[in-house]
Amino acid sequence: MNLPLPQPGITPETVLAALLPRLGEANGITASQLAFALTARQHAADERSLRKVIEHLRRQGHEICALPRAGYYMAANAEDLERACVFLVDRAMTSLSQAAAMRRVAVPNLYGQLGLPMPDTTTEG
Repeated sequence: MNLPLPQPGITPETVLAALLPRLGEANGITASQLAFALTARQHAADERSLRKVIEHLRRQGHEICALPRAGYYMAANAEDLERACVFLVDRAMTSLSQAAAMRRVAVPNLYGQLGLPMPDTTTEG
């Protein structure tokens, strides 16, 4: 995957360095706060660059979590990681549901078109 050049101050190394001490949901930081901490400016392009770098780091296996109520943080335990992964899957399912509706097909049929296995959407609780 080719990443666009990151904004000054926003690199995989600087993002990891800023997030490593933020262990657990209680220590999260918003995208705008993190971008500002890395660049000393408020700009939407910095937040976009930050999100792309975080996506890149996650694809490398870094356990960077994010929830709307908490911001970005490193997983402190398996529960943090699971909550963040469930959030990502739910967000993806929302997008897939929209794509299925726009194509006028059921989500399972869209899954078939994509060649993906259907996830177990049952929740314990």
